[in-house]
Amino acid sequence: MYEEDTPYEFFVQDVNVKGTLDETLAKLKDVVTEKVLEITYQPQALFRVHPVTRCSSSIPGHTEAVIAVRFSPDGRCLASGSGDTTVRFWDISTETPLHTCEAHKHWILSISWSPDGKKLASGCKNGRVCVWDPSTGKQIGHTLIGHKQWITWLSWQPLHDNPECTLLASASKDGTVNIWDVRLGRRVLSLCGHTHCVTCVRWGGEGLIYTSSQDRTIRVWRASDGVLCRTLQGHAHWVNTLALSTDYILRTGAFEPADGAMRYSGVDCLSVDELKKRALNRYAAAKGSQPERLVSGSDDFTLFLWEPEKSKNSIARMTGHQQLINDVSFSPDTRYIASASFDKSVKLWDGRTGKYLASLRGHVSAVYQIAWSADSRLLCSGSSDSTLKVWEIKTRKLMMDLPGHADEVFTVDWSPDGEKVASGGRDRVMKLWRR
Repeated sequence: MYEEDTPYEFFVQDVNVKGTLDETLAKLKDVVTEKVLEITYQPQALFRVHPVTRCSSSIPGHTEAVIAVRFSPDGRCLASGSGDTTVRFWDISTETPLHTCEAHKHWILSISWSPDGKKLASGCKNGRVCVWDPSTGKQIGHTLIGHKQWITWLSWQPLHDNPECTLLASASKDGTVNIWDVRLGRRVLSLCGHTHCVTCVRWGGEGLIYTSSQDRTIRVWRASDGVLCRTLQGHAHWVNTLALSTDYILRTGAFEPADGAMRYSGVDCLSVDELKKRALNRYAAAKGSQPERLVSGSDDFTLFLWEPEKSKNSIARMTGHQQLINDVSFSPDTRYIASASFDKSVKLWDGRTGKYLASLRGHVSAVYQIAWSADSRLLCSGSSDSTLKVWEIKTRKLMMDLPGHADEVFTVDWSPDGEKVASGGRDRVMKLWRR
């Protein structure tokens, strides 16, 4: 990473000023010289993430498809879940296997790091949830049993609300969301109301839990007592995925990626109160005065943008995809939304208004997952065409084509410090990509 000379972008009527102001005004038809011209500016990240260009390691180990890979909040550790029923931790510095965790009896469908980086939760097709210690690879407590069908998503309570990271939400095909106290190993709350499979759960920074379902609704729950606050309706088919504008800041907690991966040792020795304060300050700075925004992607080929704290009505209905939407994600600076679809494209939208910005085309098969770089300038996508592609957001063009997998790429993640990308898929190999 390195400093940039001009960390600002300028816009006239939502058009990015890339050259001179005259050139930009020439493209706009309704600009009158007698009127005051309003130019908006937006600060950019002070650091820049270099695009990944090569596969530095292909690490075998899993004996079935790699379904989920996830970097820890500080980017120093990597975990993966597979159809071989194991969770594996990997040593990033040596790019070798570290621990193999065996307790599940069925495919691992979801994994999630606690925001302090000291625990990893995994959910399997048997409806069991396990919590692991990444430093030893041992299970913490006993297996959490309560769901009748498989686990679809896991989400931890944010660090600024719970610095000890004891509460975990799990969503299941049985239509319920359970809140677990992982320290006591028991269920605290059960959120019931959805009539079909719950596809996604997000634990927001304002004390609300958001759930999406195949019953075509999104529900907003109060985390403290499980009371249903709002039901968001509008989708005409299954709601597959949710993303919060604060996802990145909630994921990284007290860790500041701009400091670089090697400078996190100071965070390790902070007290619980100091961690909470640091996480809260980062969250407040990232969120600003605006409420949390939520975007939902569906089988009806559309996305909806919401401000669920304030209203049950959507801000925008975002159309353009010609197939179901598989993944959606806010950029870390919240300015963009990216959506991945089975129509082989990735689309970019304005993160505040939901306005369509661009289509990123290059994949020749369905796009399964997307991951943003920490500076919001690059986007990585993984597809069933067996490739990863890195896109530059400023030019809206393909920057790097990364072949290497022998089969479909199911999962991709960009480390929060921006240094590495991890991917996994049907070929059972986990790959690490660097610049």
